[in-house]
Amino acid sequence: MALPYELSAVVRAYLADRPQASWREFSDDVGIAGLLVPEEHGGAGCGPAEMTAVAEELGRALSPHPFLQSAVMAVEALKADGQGLLPSLADGSLTATVVLPGDGDLRLEGGRLTGVVPYALEGGLALLYVGGLLVTAVPERRRTYRTMDGSRPLQELVFHDTPVRHLGDGGSWARVRDLGIAALAAEQAGGARRCLEMAAGHAKTRRQFGRPIGSFQAVKHKLADVFLLVESARSAAGAAARDEVPSAVAGSYCTEAYLAAAGENIQVHGGIGVTWEHPAHRHLKRAVSDAQLFGPPQAHRTRLAAHVFGPASSR
Repeated sequence: MALPYELSAVVRAYLADRPQASWREFSDDVGIAGLLVPEEHGGAGCGPAEMTAVAEELGRALSPHPFLQSAVMAVEALKADGQGLLPSLADGSLTATVVLPGDGDLRLEGGRLTGVVPYALEGGLALLYVGGLLVTAVPERRRTYRTMDGSRPLQELVFHDTPVRHLGDGGSWARVRDLGIAALAAEQAGGARRCLEMAAGHAKTRRQFGRPIGSFQAVKHKLADVFLLVESARSAAGAAARDEVPSAVAGSYCTEAYLAAAGENIQVHGGIGVTWEHPAHRHLKRAVSDAQLFGPPQAHRTRLAAHVFGPASSR
């Protein structure tokens, strides 16, 4: 098994060399789809450290691949229920998306599902936590949105008296949510780190008044502040993946760190930073969309307050 930093280097090199590779190709070449799948089901059997390393690199590259929803959340859901589907997820021939409780207006009656999931991450297999159960069902209709952040496809899923396949009792949903938040936090940390690299690189080469703009105190302070945010975000994401801190800590901190880093990257670049041709705007769009994926930072802090101080603190 590769060490996390070695895995990180492999993923970064692959994304740089083959940015248009499909999920199946990526999985065949690197094994990314089966990273968290147990070895007895055809996967690599890796853990939180490897997941965090890969997620950071995917966030850094603004990868559109379904690692978060399929290789992390769906795999975690199926470890407890529906293990027969894991080999297909592990080899990349199948992708999946997970619908958590409250993500849609769904009713399960008599083994049939009706309702709408307005926003779901893109995936071939729909895994839904509904009515205290984990089920899978084929949507009657899918509608793919044209989103501000084109690197994170979203779909609407519509069900109407749709038969379901019962996979389990659904007790794993909180762990699936928390692992998803931790993986997203690692992606956000990777994106923030890339923003810092871009800003620092520009500050070294852009000259004003006869010297690099990075020599000016105001720019130095911006970059130093972003560096602290990036390193703290990486620590928070890693700790959340290892269950050392509640995922709400990483969800809140990493979201705001990425938003701040993306904004400061544009500020350091000046006018060119807001042009369509420069990639800085793509990180800002990803940061803004990520901030809504599992709820905004305020929602994470509300959940954290209830965890620390008890339910009365959330009222």
